Amino acid sequence: MKDFSIFDIVGPNMIGPSSSHTAGALRIAHLARGMIHGRVVRAQFTLYGSFARTYRGHGTDRALIAGVLGFGTEDSRIRDSFRWAQEMGLQYSFEVNTTDTDCHPNTARLLLTSDTGETADVTGVSVGGGSAVITRINGVDIDLTGDYHTILARHKDTPGVVAAITGILGRNHINIAFMRLYREGRGSLAYTIIEADEEIPAEAVEQIRSQPSVQSALLIPKLA
Repeated sequence: MKDFSIFDIVGPNMIGPSSSHTAGALRIAHLARGMIHGRVVRAQFTLYGSFARTYRGHGTDRALIAGVLGFGTEDSRIRDSFRWAQEMGLQYSFEVNTTDTDCHPNTARLLLTSDTGETADVTGVSVGGGSAVITRINGVDIDLTGDYHTILARHKDTPGVVAAITGILGRNHINIAFMRLYREGRGSLAYTIIEADEEIPAEAVEQIRSQPSVQSALLIPKLA
C-alpha cells in the first residue's frame, strides 16, 4: 500500500484551478515528453471522460502543452503556453473522445513527434492530487508514475538482456527500487522499466544502449 503525505492529499503548488485537470495533466505530458528522443515538434492530444468535457475551462489544454514544452507545475508560463508553443515551434491539436467510456475519467492520449522523426504514442491518467500514471506506450500496457529516477529500455525479448541492464546499474552503484517488464509477446518487443533511488548517470544509460538486444534506453528524471 502506498503511503500518502499531506502533499498527496492537498495537492501541489500549481498554476490552474484543479490539481487533477491542470497539474496532473501537465505531469502526464511531462512524462510522455521524456519517452522520445529529441525536441517535440508535434503533439496530438486525445482527451477522454471529464478531460474531454472540461479541458478548456479547467486549463487542461494549456497544462498538456506546458508539459510537452517541459514547464513545471509552478511555472507562470503555463497561462500563456499557447503562445510559448508557437514561439518554440510546437504544433498541436486536440480531439475529444466521448464514445469510449471504459477508461479512467481523466485520461489523455498523446501522439508525439520529435525533430528526429521519432514518434511516441503515450496514454496517461491523472489520479488526483497532481499525480499521474502513464498506462500505455506504443501499444504496450505499463505503469509509470515519475516518482523515481527511471530508465525506460526498449529491447528484444531475449534471454540475458534484463540481467545485462541490471548488472550495468549495479556496477554504477544504482539501487533499484522497482522493476517491471512488459512485452508484446514471447520473443518480440519488450519494455523494461527500472525506477531507482539515486540519479542515474548518463554513462550508465549509454552502456545500456550499447547492449546488442537494446533498441533504445531513455532516462526519465524524477519529477518534483
